[in-house]
Amino acid sequence: MGKKLYDYGMIGLGTMGRNLVYNMYDHGYTVAGLDKDLSKVETFKQEKGNYDLFGTHIIKEFTDALKKPRVILLLVPAGHVVDSVINKLKPLMSKDDLVIDCGNSHYTDTNIRIKKLEKIKIHFMGVGISGGESGARNGPSIMPGGSKKAYERVAHLLQSISAKANGVPCVAYLGPDSAGHYVKMVHNGIEYAFMQLIAESYQLLKQAAGMSNDELHDIFLKWNNGSLKSYLVSITADIFKQKDNLTENCLIDMILDSAHQKGTGAWTTEDAMALQVPVPVIDAAVSMRNISILKEERLVAQKQLLGPDNKLNIDKKVLVYSLENALYFSIITVFAQGMALLKSASDAYHYDLKLEDIAGIWREGCIIRASVLDDIMAAITEHPLLSNLMLSGVFKEKLAVLQDNARKIVKTGIDTGIPLPAFMASLSYYDSYRSGWLPDNLLQAQRDYFGAHTYERTDRKGTFHTEWNQKQH
Repeated sequence: MGKKLYDYGMIGLGTMGRNLVYNMYDHGYTVAGLDKDLSKVETFKQEKGNYDLFGTHIIKEFTDALKKPRVILLLVPAGHVVDSVINKLKPLMSKDDLVIDCGNSHYTDTNIRIKKLEKIKIHFMGVGISGGESGARNGPSIMPGGSKKAYERVAHLLQSISAKANGVPCVAYLGPDSAGHYVKMVHNGIEYAFMQLIAESYQLLKQAAGMSNDELHDIFLKWNNGSLKSYLVSITADIFKQKDNLTENCLIDMILDSAHQKGTGAWTTEDAMALQVPVPVIDAAVSMRNISILKEERLVAQKQLLGPDNKLNIDKKVLVYSLENALYFSIITVFAQGMALLKSASDAYHYDLKLEDIAGIWREGCIIRASVLDDIMAAITEHPLLSNLMLSGVFKEKLAVLQDNARKIVKTGIDTGIPLPAFMASLSYYDSYRSGWLPDNLLQAQRDYFGAHTYERTDRKGTFHTEWNQKQH
């Protein structure tokens, strides 16, 4: 009798990789694990429960333990680590083996890896996975891209282990090449914006209204039972109740206000700029993380730069009501920006993305899951060629009703000197998009004046240049 061979391999036995393996075992698949860190291999084995697991730090033992053609999943840090793992695997792999990168790799890297491995008859897929530790264990949202044939080899696995929305697996084949990693990148950009809007809501309630953590918990809990029902609002309510195990305080008050990032938000803004798609709320969210890390500078500036008093004499119930509606308004605009970017990228990179499928797989399992995605999915399904989500019947009416509260909240931020860049960007995006005329004719005139860049006219076709009556400046 030969030694046991495993259905799948997992390289990277950190929190996400380990929990995804346990999820796979729950659904009847056998998995061998590999990690160069022996302590992670031991943790993998110790937490196994009743699973018949195989874990090792020796790569040949790992590849020899897999059924052929092999299917190997990677959950390792993006960048050079992925290439290093692939280079170590290549001499040990065979024709038609499949490598699946489940990390947050940049989509351009995924395209390069696909082409390189194609030359030696090895298949490669970029698959976005969202849901954190809990999602990996209990069912994440999964965003696969690459060869359709390669996807069909693992479709049953991915459908089995994914989250379910009304019984429907939160996974769909998204498109060729790096489509999966691109969609995951935009998911993370939306996540940045969503989190920033919540953080600004927190600052307004805490500083302008002087609310306690218990009050904040109650507000976010109530919001999560209404139109703002979402994973991020839900966990925010939980956070305000968490006690610190090192002091007598609430943990939230002991955490330094300096936020870091792994790059996916910035990648989203960079690619949106390249494609000339406006995503101002995501831009603001990335910028605010950058400002937050200037902690020492901010402490100095706080003593030297003057502004209005943060306190506002306003009825708390009125503020909470207006803020709830402003947050909903802003979240709609964030999803509109994300979907517009996906639509443009689909055309530019030939992904043939189906936006209704993307909205569908984001409804459960992922970090940005929210009840509004049901409406988004319905709106796109009804009008798949819509240029912007804000123009759909359901959202057009919602935005019209909610905008007054969005304006009130932005004014409140101005009056109190509390920074609300994401809320301001949301409102500016809405107002700019609905403006039939913008002052960019002046920009074009300036460009032609100093650089002979030419301009178009309102009354005839073609490009024009004027010899302006230039004075010496």
